[in-house]
Amino acid sequence: MNELIGRVFDFEKLVFPSRNDLYAKLVANGQSPKALMISCADSRVVPEQIMQADPGDLFVCRNAGNIVPAFATQNGGVSSTVEYAVAALGVRDIIVCGHSDCGAMKALMNPHMLEGMPNVAAWLRHSHAAEHVVRTGYKDLDGAEQIRAASLENIVVQLAHLRTHPSVAAGIARGEISLHGWFVDIHNGVMLGLDGSTGQFVQLSADDELPVALPASERLAMNQVRVELEAAQ
Repeated sequence: MNELIGRVFDFEKLVFPSRNDLYAKLVANGQSPKALMISCADSRVVPEQIMQADPGDLFVCRNAGNIVPAFATQNGGVSSTVEYAVAALGVRDIIVCGHSDCGAMKALMNPHMLEGMPNVAAWLRHSHAAEHVVRTGYKDLDGAEQIRAASLENIVVQLAHLRTHPSVAAGIARGEISLHGWFVDIHNGVMLGLDGSTGQFVQLSADDELPVALPASERLAMNQVRVELEAAQ
């Protein structure tokens, strides 16, 4: 702990003075983050480091298993963060980011690990769909490969939950929001992204187009009906 405290002093003496102009701008103008990242709380995964982000670039929500509960009337920290990011900050890109060797996904697939942790067990119910997909669709996998499959399918499930939130659903319908599913392979130092057109995760590459789970595009269901009615008249 003393080592961490020492780094706080380094921030005060070295880091802050070297970025004083940036912090002054953020104080004067407020924040305008470029994206909301919902990532796992695992200490090995640092969103700002992965994206090489400066202060003010990212709005971050971290929790065990990078979970986004489906929208409900009761208040919750993740729901409030999503709503604020979209409605107040105008974020237009939302990333759900999982990772390899995820402890939450290990517990999801091995419920005996949750003994004595009722709150964690309750939290992981938001990932039960991913567990069911793995148990029925990946019957030949076990061990580390099963956990990897659960981590990937969990990202897909949480992106689906994200679309139930009114602020996100409205932004998607207007064509203002893109959704991204990312997976950090901390063993190999690479990032995978969900390609919504294929449903597969592919490695991100500077030479290729960025895979997007749900690209921004107007999705107002009534519009096509109007076009068809006008054409019929």
